[in-house]
Formats: sequence, structure tokens, C-alpha cells
Amino acid sequence: MPAPSPLTVPGVTHHTAEVNGTTLHYVSAGDSGSPVLLVHGWPESWWAFRDVVPLLAATHRVFAVDLRGFGDSSTGSDDGGGHDVDTVAEDLHQLVAHLDVGPVHVTGQDVGGTPVVVFAATHPGDVLSVTGVETTLPGYGWELLADVTNGGSWHVGFLAAPGIPELFLAGRERTLLEWAFSVMTTVPDAITAADLGEFTRTYARPGGWRGTEGIYRSSLTGGDRVRALAGARPLTVPVLAVDGVNAPFTERTLRQVAGDVTAVTVPDVGHLVAQEAPAAFAAVVGDFVDRVDRTR
Repeated sequence: MPAPSPLTVPGVTHHTAEVNGTTLHYVSAGDSGSPVLLVHGWPESWWAFRDVVPLLAATHRVFAVDLRGFGDSSTGSDDGGGHDVDTVAEDLHQLVAHLDVGPVHVTGQDVGGTPVVVFAATHPGDVLSVTGVETTLPGYGWELLADVTNGGSWHVGFLAAPGIPELFLAGRERTLLEWAFSVMTTVPDAITAADLGEFTRTYARPGGWRGTEGIYRSSLTGGDRVRALAGARPLTVPVLAVDGVNAPFTERTLRQVAGDVTAVTVPDVGHLVAQEAPAAFAAVVGDFVDRVDRTR
């Protein structure tokens, strides 16, 4: 495990959980209200929700997790196995059991959206609602992100290649992250130098790219699996689609796998909504989960 971050968020406490053969790091805040579980995307960790957690914690019990291979969670074995979408989804199920607070409102940003949807489909009793943020799913358009001939980005295939990110990015993690945040955000100073240092700290540890590799690789090859799961077990809980610059990408995807979908676009942001507009993001998610709670 890497050295603890020197950065802190008032009212947020840090924990680890031994689940599904790995060690997950997560944070918590708030002591009342229905539980909310926040799942980050790439190139992120729980720190993506640093400004959101305290806002939601005013009225909810809030948890934000580092997925396996990300942040301060375990990186796992050298062979890169065990970081696929299905395994990560099972991690979420076992984490909710460990927390003993379920069912939860679960939110997935960017690539975190796929394991969140798989988790909700395979363990519906764990979930009160699903929020997807600037996300799509394998089999429903995710593969277009890697299609460089039609506007996709080179980094998807690069990061999915086993061992390649660590081979070429050792000592250059900050440079890659600077590039990624510059193209993914439009709000000036949404990612400060201190934030960049925190993300770099965890990606620079030995095996720090394994989580990225596993989710990207299994997303590129998992379209048939996700479509079959969605066809057999469409989401029956209320779903919120939150889009930023890529609207209506998330809405279009989630309407194909769920029946009850509310769509919101946060204006004047790029791709990383929770980091670029945390107050607006927290308000949108908070209003949605409160509405769901009132109908229970």
C-alpha cells in the first residue's frame, strides 16, 4: 500500500475492507440518512469526490471507494488478473455487505459506470438507485471510445494493453495525467496542482496501472456479456443519467438498460462532472436520491 495522502477532507474518515480476495480503501462521512456509494472513473480515485462527499454527508451516509488497483486499494497480482469489470462489480457487492448499510444509492462516474451497472443487475437487493455520470457501457457504445479512426482516443487501447502503461509511464505518470485532465475538463482550476499530485501519488506506485488495465481491457472485450446481462436483468430501480459535455451519451445508454430513467445535463462542464462542478453535482444526486427515498 502507498504512503497515506497528506491531503485531508474535514469530516471524512479512512477505512480498509478485506473483501473478495483484495483490500479496498474507502472513505466515509455522515451519520444519518440513506447510504450513498460513490464510484470513481479514470484517471481518478475516491479523491474525485473530495468536494462532493461533505455536501452529500449533510443529509446522507456517504461512502467513496477506491476500486481495486486504484487509489490506496490493493493492486493485486503481477499478472494483472482480477481487475475485470465482473470482479470489480463483485467487490462492490461484498463491500456493501461489509459496510452493513445496504441497500445503497450507487453512483458510477466514467468507466466506473460499467461495474456499477453490472453490480446493480447481479445484486438488485443491494441497490436503491443507480446514477451514471458521463458513462456508457460495453456493447452499447463504449467500444467507440477506442476507435481512433472515428474520433476515439488512443489512450484506451494503450492503457488496456497488459503491462504497457507501467512499462512506458514509469516516472511519467504526472505527464500522462496532466494531458488527460487537460482534455477531459473545461472548468479552469478544477484540478489543482495538489489534486494532480494526489492522483499521481497513487498511479505512480508499483502496479498502479493494473486497475485501469483491467477495466479497460474487459470493457473492450465484454460487450456481449454486458448486453446479455442487461437483456436478462434490466435495471428495475430508478436510474439517473448525468451528462456533461458529452450529452446525451449517458442518457442514451442507460435508457437501453433501464425503464425508469431521469436525465440531467450539468451545463458548462467537461467530462469529469464531480470534479468540475461539485456543488451542482451534489445537488443533482442529492435531489434524485431524496426523491427515490420519498417513494419507498
